Amino acid sequence: MPKMEETGAAKYYQQARFGSMDVSIELGRQHALESLESFDDDGRTKRTGNMWTASAHIITAVIGSGVLSLAWAIAQLGWIAGPVVMILFAFVIYYTSSLLTDCYRTGDPISGKRNYTYTDAVSSYLGGVKVKFCGFIQYANLFGVAIGYTIASSISMTAIRRSNCFHEKGHKNPCHVSSTPYMIIFGVVEIIFSQIPDFDQIWWLSIVAAVMSFTYSSIGLGLGIVQVIANGGISGSLTGISIGGAVTETQKVWRSLQAFGDIAFAYSYSMILIEIQDTIKSPPPSEAKVMKKATLLSVVVTTFFYILCGCMGYAAFGDEAPGNLLTGFGFYNPFWLLDIANAAIVIHLVGAYQVYCQPLFAFIEKWASQTWPGNEFISKQIRIKLPVSSKSYNLNLFRLLWRTAFVIITTIISMLLPFFNDIVGLLGALGFWPLTVYFPIEMYIVQKKVAKWSMKWVCLQILSMACLVVSIAAAVGSIAGVVSDLKVFRPFKSSY
Repeated sequence: MPKMEETGAAKYYQQARFGSMDVSIELGRQHALESLESFDDDGRTKRTGNMWTASAHIITAVIGSGVLSLAWAIAQLGWIAGPVVMILFAFVIYYTSSLLTDCYRTGDPISGKRNYTYTDAVSSYLGGVKVKFCGFIQYANLFGVAIGYTIASSISMTAIRRSNCFHEKGHKNPCHVSSTPYMIIFGVVEIIFSQIPDFDQIWWLSIVAAVMSFTYSSIGLGLGIVQVIANGGISGSLTGISIGGAVTETQKVWRSLQAFGDIAFAYSYSMILIEIQDTIKSPPPSEAKVMKKATLLSVVVTTFFYILCGCMGYAAFGDEAPGNLLTGFGFYNPFWLLDIANAAIVIHLVGAYQVYCQPLFAFIEKWASQTWPGNEFISKQIRIKLPVSSKSYNLNLFRLLWRTAFVIITTIISMLLPFFNDIVGLLGALGFWPLTVYFPIEMYIVQKKVAKWSMKWVCLQILSMACLVVSIAAAVGSIAGVVSDLKVFRPFKSSY
């Protein structure tokens, strides 16, 4: 009897032991599956973006404060050419962007190798010296945009001060305000936001920025409508600003070229399209399908706002349309509404700065980690517990120092060259054709194996050459603007 009891106890022990092993194996499998579900097919943390977040990124990048300068651009071209050029370039941007979205994956659109950046896509499809050329143009443009946005934000902040000054002291008072302190304030804010590690983590900032862009665009549109009503009719002409008086024939040509270029570059976001697409969650549907929908929505929305704001501003002021409806003081009242609009511009530019700079940040950090793979300063993550929530933040010393240095350098250059918007226009002119048109078309030809001298190939090359002419013409206009600015250049003395 004791032996039977011993045997029964042994069986019970074995069942309990192996039963617990089964449970642990099952729990291990479940944990492994959950771990797999938190990563994408390339081993990176699961992407969560969708059409709406991608659209927010695009709108934040595209609808910059430059929308408020479109009234000036239409004033140079007139009622016929102005709107036609806007619609024409909206179509070109959408078409070439659609070609570019198909280049996110090499091979199969569902399971092919991902290209994380624009340069990666060029490397996969074209290779050779074109990769270095693309990288130089792309990152030079992103660097220039960061400086341009710093200047633009300071202009809006000084406009708030000047608006309040005009309200208190009258419109005849010059109300000069130095922009340097406001550039420093913007730089400090960007240092903080630049510590957000990855592009896909700034989706909320892009949504806030997109809302702000609609806010100030709507205010500009509303003030334009009120001004048209007050004027008792629509100003402007079919051919644009008249020659004579302050505008010579040569100036008319330069201004028209610059306006043509401004409208074309107002839609440009191709340099960060692949990086935005890399935030979209894995198929199905494919990232390309989602991105095409986001691109169509964004281009339609931006074109609608561009035409409304540009045309209404021109209708309100005609040939006297200011370079910026809200900071050029085409309007003085209501001053509090102008303050809200300019504050919205500043908030929008805070987000837009990050949308454009995150790809540049990622490029430098990837290059550093590949160059010095064992360096702890570059790779070590210091986990910091956030006091206001249960989450933690991974602090990287290299990221902290490099991104801070980048913001400081762009801020200093902005203070040294307050007319840098013209130089950014030159960078945009040089970058528009290769990044928005040439590379997407060439990659599409390779991907789809379009036969040389076929009808499709010829049409694509005609489109590419036409856009090259626009880029060259706009570059000439921008150079003329830079030369004009250098005549009155005074470093650190900029005021409005």
